[in-house]
Amino acid sequence: MEAVLMQRAAAAWSLCAGKAASLVGHGQRPGVVRLGVAQRAAAGTGSVRARMGPVRAHVSEERSTEEAAVGEYEDEDAVSAVMSLFVGLPEDVVCPDGRAVSRPRAVRAALRALKLLGVDGVELPVSWAVAQQAGEHAFEWAGYLAAAGMVRDAGLGLRVSLRTDGPALPAWAADPDALVADREGNRREGCLSFAVDELPVLGGKSPVEAYEALFRCFGDAFADFMGPTVTDVTVSLGPNGELRYPSYPPGSGADTNAYAGAGEFQCYDKHALASLKRHAESSGQPLWGLSGPHDGPRYDDEAPDSSAFFRSPGGSWNTAYGEFFLSWYAGELLAHGDRVLAAASRAFAGKPVQLSAKVPLLLPHGSRAAEATAGFHGGYGPVAEMFARHGCTVIASGSSPVVEVEEVLARVKGACAEHGARLALESAPLAVARDGDAGAWAKLVSGDERTAPCQFTYQRMGARSLGARTMRRLAACLSIVQHLQSSSPPYAHDMRLSKQRSPPKWEGAKHLDREVVVVHTEEPTLSQDPIEPSDRERVVRTCAT
Repeated sequence: MEAVLMQRAAAAWSLCAGKAASLVGHGQRPGVVRLGVAQRAAAGTGSVRARMGPVRAHVSEERSTEEAAVGEYEDEDAVSAVMSLFVGLPEDVVCPDGRAVSRPRAVRAALRALKLLGVDGVELPVSWAVAQQAGEHAFEWAGYLAAAGMVRDAGLGLRVSLRTDGPALPAWAADPDALVADREGNRREGCLSFAVDELPVLGGKSPVEAYEALFRCFGDAFADFMGPTVTDVTVSLGPNGELRYPSYPPGSGADTNAYAGAGEFQCYDKHALASLKRHAESSGQPLWGLSGPHDGPRYDDEAPDSSAFFRSPGGSWNTAYGEFFLSWYAGELLAHGDRVLAAASRAFAGKPVQLSAKVPLLLPHGSRAAEATAGFHGGYGPVAEMFARHGCTVIASGSSPVVEVEEVLARVKGACAEHGARLALESAPLAVARDGDAGAWAKLVSGDERTAPCQFTYQRMGARSLGARTMRRLAACLSIVQHLQSSSPPYAHDMRLSKQRSPPKWEGAKHLDREVVVVHTEEPTLSQDPIEPSDRERVVRTCAT
């Protein structure tokens, strides 16, 4: 199994590296996402290589040597940061009882394959339902600790996602009356109402208190991994881990961007309605707090004008009542995020990890209705300000090389730049890198010192994600992002070979700082065969050493 995975990874990387190099070109110079060439030339490349995958370490070393010789430097502020590359591990990487790693041999092989592909680390999803199955004070971390040990042994970094939503919500915490509900009374499984954050609905404890207990116990259990291995901790703020209301139809699954409708308001559980009533009474308009909008959108309303509430002109959204309701609705979401991030900040205070949380890239772009039902009536600015206040990285979730995502991400980047929040990206599930995608990916990962992402996570490996097709997808996506970070790929100088160019032939390996750095010795040639079997075998033999 391990040999097969290593062969797939090597073949996938070799197949995609040359293609990515040609895609990045066409006269473009993605200088805004270049690595810190001048700083490395002055201080040496060893410390940088330690934070980079082997292929990128070699490429960056070669480029820094070449450019240091010719003095070809751009704006130092724009090139000083290195964007880390991560890949999400399977959701079921740990057994359901939390005591061991599922398929440990396959996991070790996958980690070695990812190391070969040049990633910096992996994302480990930690389920609250697995870690705390038996209720208060009973935590089981053995399986997750074993997984963290495998990651450390593989020489990779680790971003941990503490999931408290969906299937990760423990059965003992899923009180039906505390769940989010839509207008028809449908309760959203695994999503606690934001109105119960500070209410004792979990056996005498509030959800925020339970979250903080989880965070603290995790921090204590993983103290030996904090810093050297665990560099980032991501906390869940809502459905699919994102700060948002579950405004999409029930059963949509994790890929919420597949839903193109306006969505529905999610404020009809008894606790949310009580909060709305109190807010209306304090505003001097008690009748406005009897229920949510009677003319609000439905799940099957694809166009914003389909509902009277968002009709333009003449919609209720543009009235005093509309502003009252939308401001309260968005305010409840922000208050929830603020409470959870405050709890996380307290729990991880003084620990050498970066706190982060996910924010959705809401589609369809420009839809006032879709943003409002998800809780973003005020746009991304208030969200970025709240994240920055807690020193929390904004993870833009659902990144993919399509125009709609580019436009929404540009707004997120602008909000983060304005309020000083760090930005990271997370791909849509199993994002595909196709011919012609390099320019779109460049727009996603590029930026100046204020807007360039600090991290990119590819989601996600799964039960079938170690197959050849998925490894090719992963390698293609990562190779494009990696080459976008280097000023110019070492074998991308002839852009006329964009369609038929085969990857370079690889030969030998240099052991630098205990990393295997693959070195190419022959220039690519025009060929219909993307990689010869003999070359593939040579790569596998080289990497196996």
